[in-house]
Amino acid sequence: MRETEYAIERISELMYMGHMEMATAVFSALADPIRLRAAALIAKHGELCVCELVAALDLPQPKVSRHLAVMRDAGLLRDRRDAQWVLYALAPTAPRWAVMAVEAAIAALEGETLHVRDTKRLARADRPQRLRCRNVA
Repeated sequence: MRETEYAIERISELMYMGHMEMATAVFSALADPIRLRAAALIAKHGELCVCELVAALDLPQPKVSRHLAVMRDAGLLRDRRDAQWVLYALAPTAPRWAVMAVEAAIAALEGETLHVRDTKRLARADRPQRLRCRNVA
């Protein structure tokens, strides 16, 4: 119940955020290389759990979670809990201009060595958890 209340509160905050504040939050979130790498993976592969992103980015879980929270708070991602997994996807409520900014930033990563490595590590991520995480209603 607390997660639902948080989501409603966060959506309300984003609705009342001014255009300048939201643009600043979105572009600040995308300005970090780790966040950009995570956003690229989520955009390309759909909903991913933190465990998959930890494996793909080859970074500690607290660091990945902190970066995902920044993007969630900027309105770029939405999260949900499924048992012990926390899953992240692009926010369906993000304004079209923000989605276009994400798409443009991600297009810049195509062929980038680090992005290719991230994608390969994601493909090798623990499959049972990956299948569990993909069971989305």
